[in-house]
Amino acid sequence: VYTNEYFNRPDVQEALHANVTKIPFKWEVCNNSVLETYIDTVLSVLPIYTKLIKGGLRIWVYSGDIDGRVPVTATKYSINALHLPIKQQWHPWFHDRQVAGWFIQYQGLTHLTFRGAGHLVPLNKPSQALSMIEAYLQNNDLPIKR
Repeated sequence: VYTNEYFNRPDVQEALHANVTKIPFKWEVCNNSVLETYIDTVLSVLPIYTKLIKGGLRIWVYSGDIDGRVPVTATKYSINALHLPIKQQWHPWFHDRQVAGWFIQYQGLTHLTFRGAGHLVPLNKPSQALSMIEAYLQNNDLPIKR
């Protein structure tokens, strides 16, 4: 409820450069009309990941560890299909002195989890999600010490 209210505020939409055409409908966390009509999709993102890695881009893939829609195990199996060399095995990462989740670092890709988050990580764990995004954008590693 709060998220819907927040993202429908004109000042927030302006700050995000969203709804610049003033479309007369409300933003929703899950918009079924978009979901039911969206057709520009691919069967797998793995070829895209491969191209991005070859281009030298750093990729972080994250999962909520209680996501019933896209389980962590499905993401792990998909990433394993890339056969990337492992740089660092599964290791905890921290936020506010608590385990925020776990991550594994491959050559060119990091897969991280959020402890206690479902499919919509930023809604379930906003502070931890912001910490992850800041680390990524600042080209920092995830915090691995309490």
